[in-house]
Amino acid sequence: MSFSEHRFSFAGKKVIEFKDKLFDLEKYAFRVRREYEAETSWLEMFTNLLEQPEAANLEALVIGAWSDEQFDDDSQPIIEALVAAKDTLKNLKAIFLGDIVGEECEVSWIHQSDVSPIFHAYPNLEVFAVRGSEGLQFGNTSHSSLRHLTVQSGGLDVGVVRDILGSDFPNLEHLDLYLGTDNYGANTAVDDLAPLFRGEVFPKLTYLGLRNSDLSDALAAVLVNAPILERIKTLDLSLGTLSDEGAKIFSSKEKLGSLEKLDLHYHYVGEEALRELKAHLRKLKIKIDAADAQDPDDDWRSPQIGE
Repeated sequence: MSFSEHRFSFAGKKVIEFKDKLFDLEKYAFRVRREYEAETSWLEMFTNLLEQPEAANLEALVIGAWSDEQFDDDSQPIIEALVAAKDTLKNLKAIFLGDIVGEECEVSWIHQSDVSPIFHAYPNLEVFAVRGSEGLQFGNTSHSSLRHLTVQSGGLDVGVVRDILGSDFPNLEHLDLYLGTDNYGANTAVDDLAPLFRGEVFPKLTYLGLRNSDLSDALAAVLVNAPILERIKTLDLSLGTLSDEGAKIFSSKEKLGSLEKLDLHYHYVGEEALRELKAHLRKLKIKIDAADAQDPDDDWRSPQIGE
């Protein structure tokens, strides 16, 4: 995975650019994106969307670049506009904030802000994804409808992790965190995830993604013995730096909780260790995605996504 192309699907719908009207809302999620040096501002485009007769039926909204100075201008005005539109977007269930690709702004340069007002404004929100973590805050939020939460980052600050784990999302099923690398500001330690691993939060969680991380081996060492493994069906450590060490940790366990799938695609596991892991998981009837192997002898292992 890379951030070189805009999303083509979101929340089970095909993503298309909003031009001047909404249509086929059961099929499409609409992206509001300001092109570089465009005469029309993002807020003007969004206002146009809100004026469409079908706006009240819009279920999925993708927010793309909002500024020519994307690396300086944060998302606060965008969030304020979303909150102000809550009475118009009555059926909105899915929001992607920051569908911004590398040629527009590197992921680690995207400036976000406090997203908690979105959760208060949209009680029916089921899917929320955000790209970029500079200035990102969740607060300790409570939301009973949220089922999917994704945070994509080149380097996730521990404050964001603590905000999320301190929030009340009783129906959350899918949690996907791109932890990143300390080269781009990541400072989350494995111990900071302890409430998650102990199963103290998110009682309905079935998918756990701790992706794009340079802590993949250390995460594996804790997760194989963690109570959360009795709950989740999919463990996703893809896009990270998992090596032979991490693979052997999984291979050494006679049981891996209720796990049905282990996603490791983009990894640094050597051929022999990978064969052993695949054979072991077959015995346990656990599927594995181990595509996109990197050079296991690389002395400078890094997650896939940095800048």
